[in-house]
Amino acid sequence: MKKGIEVIRPKSFESENHWYEKALNATIHPMVSYFLNLGKERIARRYSHMNPMVSYEDLMEILTYQPKYFYLAGADLFHVTTETGKRQMIIIENNSCPSGQKSMPLLNEFDDLGGYKKFIDGVIVPKIKQKHQGIYAVIYDKNYMEASGYAGALADAVKEQVYLIPYYHEEGRDEIIRLQEGYLEARIEGDWKRIKFAFRYLTQKPWNRLPITCKTPIFNPIITCLAGGRNKMMAAKAYDFYNAELAAKNLKIRIPETIWDVGKSEIPIWIEKMGGKGVIKIPYSNAGQGVFTIVDQKELEAFMEKEYPYDKFIVQSLVGNYNWSSTSEQGKFYHVGTVPDKQGDSYVVDFRFVLMGNKNGYSPLSIYSRRARLPLKAEIQSGTDSWDILGTNLSVKTGENEWGSETSRLMLMERKSFNKLGIGLDDMIDAYIQTVLSSIAIDKMAIRLIGTKGQLKKKLFKSLNEDESLIKEIMNTNISDETFTSLTV
Repeated sequence: MKKGIEVIRPKSFESENHWYEKALNATIHPMVSYFLNLGKERIARRYSHMNPMVSYEDLMEILTYQPKYFYLAGADLFHVTTETGKRQMIIIENNSCPSGQKSMPLLNEFDDLGGYKKFIDGVIVPKIKQKHQGIYAVIYDKNYMEASGYAGALADAVKEQVYLIPYYHEEGRDEIIRLQEGYLEARIEGDWKRIKFAFRYLTQKPWNRLPITCKTPIFNPIITCLAGGRNKMMAAKAYDFYNAELAAKNLKIRIPETIWDVGKSEIPIWIEKMGGKGVIKIPYSNAGQGVFTIVDQKELEAFMEKEYPYDKFIVQSLVGNYNWSSTSEQGKFYHVGTVPDKQGDSYVVDFRFVLMGNKNGYSPLSIYSRRARLPLKAEIQSGTDSWDILGTNLSVKTGENEWGSETSRLMLMERKSFNKLGIGLDDMIDAYIQTVLSSIAIDKMAIRLIGTKGQLKKKLFKSLNEDESLIKEIMNTNISDETFTSLTV
């Protein structure tokens, strides 16, 4: 059932409404707590010691990078190894509306608001200009548990009520939110009220409801989605551009081999080149939707038989078991997986690493892990859906604008689950640095795409993202972005 607009008042935050029960009752693992308290300087010292070709000074410059647009970032990573046993974290994607708070055990058991308060106080409050008139709003289409948590933390911080506004992509856009004199306005009980600040948790095609530029500060702004936080095509190019800069510093954003701008008819050729195995992605989907793992001809044929809303796709090398991973120019990556259980089974897991960015750079905010439904075997039995072995996303779409979550597969950074993950301090440091690098790459792409007058450089965007279906979605939005100043504050 759809929720209506809610008024969130100060001092109304109740922890049980904003954490999964298993996270609320968990005790953070000592090693995770130790990592979160290390600080950038000690992390940089450790990483440069373990990677002597990377200088401490270069790494500190990166870790203290101040984002212009991308303030809340969450990367998904795989823990992989190679034929020679070189273990590392690789980036799968970065997310401009990342979940994470509801799955994170409290770092300080006496701080009831946890990461919600840390982000609001550390990033949002310094950006708010009290002289502006209007209401505070949290606008969402998914993840009510966290969206309402941020609304509660914001209400406490500003000591004013916050409007929690559901806003789905198929609804009349100008009936709920509109642009007036350059500011967003929300329709509250029949009256239009100016929004002076908006926290955004729109995940489904957010560019068709909110403007790319306006006078109302929006966190994260829509440009972060188009630059890579909700656009896997642009993310791959952003990583490529930033990797060219990083080469001189002996650093690199590690991703599976990625082919972008692939037309549907070309996909079988690229899958064949990768040894008959790969991953096909619709670049603008999220929550595990629009990702297709291909391990045999049957799965490829099933993909090719369907119709899709966009013209271009991404094809990536598949990370599986050593016996059935893709062959790429980088060799083979395969999953380290969980520590084998009593039945001898190991599972694919990913790691979600959420960062907050402010004047001090990017800092860790929350971490959690998710495992696949079925164990990782040396051979795949005929008829098995490879997604059940490789897919880790917990979101399950139960209806239009309705989502469930398979929390039984959630693995927390707490005492019991953490030991099953088989990672240590240096793995967490590696994951953090990879997440920082990928976040900076997307922020730099966003900066490239916004002109000096604060508007989207449409020609540049079209040249980098030649997908006519996406371009029409962006340009046909009912909220124009033609005449208004930059959304940065």
